Amino acid sequence: MRNILITGGAGFIGSNFVHYMLEKYGDYRIVVFDKLDYSGNMANLEPIKDDPRFSFVRGDICDVEAVRTAVREHQIDTIINFAAFTHVDRSILEPGLAVTNNVIGTQVLLDIAREAQLERFHHISTDEVYGTIPDPARSKEGDPFEPRSPYSASKASAEHLVYAYYVTYSLPVTTTRGSNNIGPYHYPEKAVPLFTTNAIDDLPLPIYGDGLQVRDYQYVLDHCEGIDLVLHKGALGEVYNVGTEVETANIDMARKILDLLGKPHSLLTYVTDRAGHDRRYALDCTKLRALGWRSRHTFDQALEKQCAGMSPTKTGGVRSNRARTATTTSANMSSVHSDVAFCATRCLTR
Repeated sequence: MRNILITGGAGFIGSNFVHYMLEKYGDYRIVVFDKLDYSGNMANLEPIKDDPRFSFVRGDICDVEAVRTAVREHQIDTIINFAAFTHVDRSILEPGLAVTNNVIGTQVLLDIAREAQLERFHHISTDEVYGTIPDPARSKEGDPFEPRSPYSASKASAEHLVYAYYVTYSLPVTTTRGSNNIGPYHYPEKAVPLFTTNAIDDLPLPIYGDGLQVRDYQYVLDHCEGIDLVLHKGALGEVYNVGTEVETANIDMARKILDLLGKPHSLLTYVTDRAGHDRRYALDCTKLRALGWRSRHTFDQALEKQCAGMSPTKTGGVRSNRARTATTTSANMSSVHSDVAFCATRCLTR
């Protein structure tokens, strides 16, 4: 494992993983393959643009020839697939895009990995494939899927393909299912960065329903460490949950952001709940811990880092991202999609 193609590497978790891998492994070459749509941003990769171990290819994972060429020209031996259509509200409006990107795109990557006889294909999935989990149960890797949105259904479908290629073609695969992430390069349509930037600007923080939906928020670099561990020590054909196993209600997360930024709770604004909104996600990460992984950050520590990084003196990147979102959507999407992309008044993801 020396030449790694990271699809979706200009996005939030993907770009953090690129930074993490280049810092940890001096002899790895990283090629980012990203189509740079609304959430992909080359600014996320700016600090490493001159690193001779880093290359960038602009392309779509659904484009067979583009993927094949990138794998051949860069002598790729490993693919790590972060590329995905990840926003639940967007998937409700455009389910076909979720299926195309998350299912067909994954199938294309699997075919190329098989054709090139790669050493490893690692797939990034999500805790949302399990659906809503009643308290006090926790999702284990062998539990059945019960996805409740077009996004989570498409991710579950992609996972079935990954496992099928392992069984049918003996393709060496591994998969990780991560919980919600917090950290740098977070696109501001997601709940934590949206709430943070809105609070800084004294804008309302839109809370879906009663705000009691429960999530497991982990620091993104802890997630990256988990992926890295599975990549190097995980068993082929296996799936590993990655999360803190600590749950937080969305309303409590929003209140903590306001407290950290010294903003009033009057900014909390309750809005109509999302259709099919999952009530609770909760992972059992015993399997990953058996490999030696531990989360390094508590939820409070992760949130403090997030808010500090988006303080009024450090929000240039986030604000430019928000502005770029408005420009992109006005040029390429209908007005209703533009409203969802900007997310300034009502969009709370996951």
